Amino acid sequence: MGMKAKILLLGMIFGFTLTQVRASEYDMIHGMFVGTDLKIAWVILTAIAVGAMGMRILRLTGNKTVSGQAVKISLKPIRRGVLFGAALFGTGWGLSGACPGTVLAQIGSGRVLGLFTLAGMLLGTYAYALLMERR
Repeated sequence: MGMKAKILLLGMIFGFTLTQVRASEYDMIHGMFVGTDLKIAWVILTAIAVGAMGMRILRLTGNKTVSGQAVKISLKPIRRGVLFGAALFGTGWGLSGACPGTVLAQIGSGRVLGLFTLAGMLLGTYAYALLMERR
């Protein structure tokens, strides 16, 4: 199996998992943000814990992949626009019920809202690129 096929398969498994835990449902995201249903928050916290364990294992093995290649991990500086971008991202997530990962799961499960969210994400990415180009 080629690398592209493996990535596609992993993406499909990820999307299926998001759908199974109902992370692509607007009502679940809304419930998380208003504090009435914290199941998705627990899924996110679990993902953070698994990621932290993976990073710890990576450091213990000398920052090398399974095949022995070096992994460079570096901190990114916080720039002026990060807070604005984070607020905009959170607002969009709260209004649409989707983040970049779940929007594809929404579309894949037939939720029309996902198409509007994807269009907004693409428009926002384009606007950001234009802004950065003018700087």
